[in-house]
Amino acid sequence: MIEHKKVIINVSNVNQSFEVGDERLRVLKDVTFMFKEKTFNIIYGQSGSGKSTLLNVIAGLQKPSTGNVLFLGRSVYDLTPDQLAHLRANEIGMVYQQNFWVKSLNVIENVSMPLFFSGCSRHISRQVALESLEKVGMADYADKYPTMMSGGEQQRVAMARALVNNPRFIIADEPTGNLDSTNGDMIMSLLQQCKNDFGQTIVLVTHNMEYIPLADHLLNIKDGAVVETTDDTNITKIADSLISDMKHRIDHLSKAKNHARTK
Repeated sequence: MIEHKKVIINVSNVNQSFEVGDERLRVLKDVTFMFKEKTFNIIYGQSGSGKSTLLNVIAGLQKPSTGNVLFLGRSVYDLTPDQLAHLRANEIGMVYQQNFWVKSLNVIENVSMPLFFSGCSRHISRQVALESLEKVGMADYADKYPTMMSGGEQQRVAMARALVNNPRFIIADEPTGNLDSTNGDMIMSLLQQCKNDFGQTIVLVTHNMEYIPLADHLLNIKDGAVVETTDDTNITKIADSLISDMKHRIDHLSKAKNHARTK
């Protein structure tokens, strides 16, 4: 039986422009797409292509110049500030490349902060935070301090913090950028688990083309414009092409380097 997944995010005709001196810089250009629930969505593109701006628009952090963003049918930017804050606190989990910790607090206190600020008691916040740490295999680190941990361990704790409110979708902005391949793959496995076991929608921004095959849905953003790919066969072809191109460029640079040495 085919599962019909409902649309969780609907981005329609979004444009984003900024004034730079006497010029108007158009960063997003008529961007339209949908994210369905329980899917793994990857946004990729070169630096400066508009990925960060698009993430901010999706997450309710930056109102677009024109266009609309719907979350489960509700216009995100028609919400009051309190409603928008509630949406971001309860429906969205965020994981960044660089983590921001309250250095005076230990792991479980950092993870429980979103719950505590949402009105939960300290006891309940701690209990739920411990359950979230267990999901990512970090319960034994509850009383340690994040800044004393490795990059991979910190990123797993960041995943626990993103999961603590049981959000509908998780935005992960280059979460493996500072990690080695082993820890990076571990974070990807956790994101897949979030989709498969917890039913969450994943939005991943990455420069790592090796992760492209994990996607149910690709958004390639170039110069502010977006091209979508949702077909599994085409996603595989795109991944193969990107990886092949990357290897070709590395080989070309290696030959140029060796040629320069022989002169």
